[in-house]
Amino acid sequence: MNMSFESRSMIGILKVDENRIDASVAIAFKDRFRDLVSGSSGDVILDLARVDFIDSSGLGAIVAARKLLGGDRKLELAGLTPAVDKVMTLTRMHTVFPIHADAEAAAAARIDPAQAST
Repeated sequence: MNMSFESRSMIGILKVDENRIDASVAIAFKDRFRDLVSGSSGDVILDLARVDFIDSSGLGAIVAARKLLGGDRKLELAGLTPAVDKVMTLTRMHTVFPIHADAEAAAAARIDPAQAST
């Protein structure tokens, strides 16, 4: 599972460099997520700009990733493509995860909450 992590002061940005998060990669996604964020502290922004498809297993993997962070850290989503945004809306996950237009908007919202975008 191709993913990268960038630490920025009090947040981390985890970029998914795959076009799908589905049953075939859900376990790899969770494992890679855990490996990348384990040495960091603070909240995490999950950049999904390259992800064009997500199924129920992929959605479950994202929820599991949120749980991996523990109760004191938040997982926010950024860069949802139309198909992924539709899944988040249909499953009402948009009420669980803060969603931003892109990773830069998410990072800017941490500095200036007035810039938050959903």
